[in-house]
Amino acid sequence: MTDTSDVMIIEGGRPLTGTLPVFRAKNSALYLMLASLLTDEEVVLEDVPRLADVLVLEELLRHVGVDTRWEGHTLRLHARSLRTCSAPYGLVSKMRASFVIMGALVARCGEATVPMPGGCAFGPRPVDRHIAAMRALGVIVDEDEGVFHARRPVRMEGRVVFEAPTVGGTQNVLLAAALADGEVVIENAALEPEVPDLANMLNAMGARVEGAGTRTITVQGVRKLRGVTYRPIPDRIEAGTYMLAAAATRGRVTLTDVEPAHLTAVVEALRRAGVSVEAGETELTVDAAGGELRPLDVRATEYPGVPTDLQAPFTAFLATVPGLSTLSDAVYPDRFTHVEELLRTGADLRLVERTLEVRGGQLKGAAMHAADIRAGSALVIAALAASGTSEIGGLRYIDRGYERLTERLGSLGAAVVRQSAAVPASPAYGD
Repeated sequence: MTDTSDVMIIEGGRPLTGTLPVFRAKNSALYLMLASLLTDEEVVLEDVPRLADVLVLEELLRHVGVDTRWEGHTLRLHARSLRTCSAPYGLVSKMRASFVIMGALVARCGEATVPMPGGCAFGPRPVDRHIAAMRALGVIVDEDEGVFHARRPVRMEGRVVFEAPTVGGTQNVLLAAALADGEVVIENAALEPEVPDLANMLNAMGARVEGAGTRTITVQGVRKLRGVTYRPIPDRIEAGTYMLAAAATRGRVTLTDVEPAHLTAVVEALRRAGVSVEAGETELTVDAAGGELRPLDVRATEYPGVPTDLQAPFTAFLATVPGLSTLSDAVYPDRFTHVEELLRTGADLRLVERTLEVRGGQLKGAAMHAADIRAGSALVIAALAASGTSEIGGLRYIDRGYERLTERLGSLGAAVVRQSAAVPASPAYGD
């Protein structure tokens, strides 16, 4: 478990250099884990990142009756029979993705009780699109003081038309529809790679899903799904974070075991800023060691645009680039919890009507505290690029999205240690 008193101490100003393999995608693995509820046979997920979010969802699955076992980074899940179809608030409140258990439980049990989810604190993320989608399939959903009770109809079929694309909503419907009695069509579905990853795994289990990765997905319900062994896609958000850290520190880093096609918008943005990015079949090399960098206008949007999860890391990078850059977020327009903390580094940031103006320059070390996962990664990037020492708290958030971050940054030459906040900082930095 994460020690909430831990802090990260970073001596900045060292370019990141070296080669780093990218872990599998946490944002995909969570939904693949939920798919294990759809079969009474064993599901084996390979190379699963052992992150706080994954462990919370594992606990939730165990609560409803799934047997789980880790073998290194292989996670075995076996939902022989479920003891309950009710998800407890204490677990669902920790992570928004857990709300997607509703679709899986409705499919497996015919009913589900799921409270309003929690997660990172960067503005409201309502579940109304999830509920409207379930009702479009004939699912009866009642709410009682923030707890949703869903009951499957005798025959579940129909057409879901999302007012705006939603990754979690699309995946919720996919899980519910996999064992439906008829045909389910999802219109305006999310395009993010995590959606076809879930569809590919469901199909490997015997489902009939077509069109994942496009705006229209069709699911022909089947009566039973089988077990499967499956490996999630690479983590495009982790890869993007290390790319931006390399650029911010003016380093040169090669990331392996990646899917460059999932990062096209990030690669293009970095190249516009003057960063050299070379793409291979399963690797990316970011080189910002030579040449002058240019300011940039970035707008985070749904896939295939720049991910909202990389808007904060982009802010930290652009805070090091001379000139005026701007950032906005079409997905979560108020996702700027990192701004106040980045100001402590001397970053010149100004929020004007939901557009962040960034005038880049030299940053200095500071004490900062993360308020959510990606805000935390932005603080780390700024600290790596800054002159002097920084201390970053709120590591419980960073631990939700980045496995062994201190160790992995150290392997790229960063001067970083993790320690209890109660211990005075006097680290002996290694090479």
